[in-house]
Amino acid sequence: MGGDRGTAAVVGGLAIAANKNRKIKYIVHGNEKLLTALMAKRKGLAERCEIRHTKETVGMEDKPSHVMRHGKGTSMWNALEAVRVGDAAIAVSCGNTGALMALSMIRLRKALGVNRPAIAILWPSLNPQGFNVMLDVGADIRADEHDLFKYALMGASYARNGLNIEIPRIGLLNVGTEEHKGRAELRDAYDLISDGAKSNDYEFVGFVEGGDIPSDRVDVIVTDGFTGNVALKTAEGTASLISLRLREAFKHSIWSRMGALFAYTSLRRLRHRIDPRRVNGGVFLGLNGTVIKSHGAADATGVAAAIQLAVKLAEIRFAEKLAARVASGSLNSQDDPQNGSENQ
Repeated sequence: MGGDRGTAAVVGGLAIAANKNRKIKYIVHGNEKLLTALMAKRKGLAERCEIRHTKETVGMEDKPSHVMRHGKGTSMWNALEAVRVGDAAIAVSCGNTGALMALSMIRLRKALGVNRPAIAILWPSLNPQGFNVMLDVGADIRADEHDLFKYALMGASYARNGLNIEIPRIGLLNVGTEEHKGRAELRDAYDLISDGAKSNDYEFVGFVEGGDIPSDRVDVIVTDGFTGNVALKTAEGTASLISLRLREAFKHSIWSRMGALFAYTSLRRLRHRIDPRRVNGGVFLGLNGTVIKSHGAADATGVAAAIQLAVKLAEIRFAEKLAARVASGSLNSQDDPQNGSENQ
């Protein structure tokens, strides 16, 4: 029921993904009357869906603290509850990011050894797989050296299982590549990630800078949620600006219009390769269950991409593999204050 484009875009995404994969079945939480009417316009979709009616929803402007206290019974709460009790493999939402993370931590709880969950995204890159993994991009603005080490473990697991990279290369985002640069927690995280590389099957390339995020130097970029979110939003804004300026340039004169016509095939290929809808979906890592946050502005194509990512992660039992990897890494990190603590 969330998202900037409304319920119709979500139902459209359900239909697109269902047409591409006949095994998908949905539990859809929201206004039954509205959902039934929208699904009736999509041939065969209603038969693949179980609608669980909810009167209450989480608004895009609702504060996470308010939702934590009053969110029980909303469509978002019930979707996460379906994952918690095993009715659904993964929850996908276009709704309020902060509220979704807050409710996810309440209903699914943090995985053993994880202090701060993270949101991981796929970032277009020069690597053969076409993407790099970056985390955290906004789950929590804080992260100490132990959190960053856990992000490295989770990011490596995502790259290994989601992108089929046997030995992922990890980079720690900093203001420079020299070992003496950056805040104290970054330098401490450098040592932890470096020491854990061999036992956790990844390669640590050291500090990386912003320009390395889309490069082929790394497969996983580790950072705190504040920095990661700023980088993500900056990239989205820059991409929109470039797209706007290109359209203006090609409309400037009759000659530029003719040039656009001749370059149409190449421009279409470029647009497809950098289309953010193809990789829509931030994965919440570090929970007892998998949650995917679709971009709030996603259209039906973007929602379908998030669902297809959910299907892939469910098929490989990603949540179980991630939990095992983090638990193993925690045991190997003797200085981690989370070792031996109760799962909260």
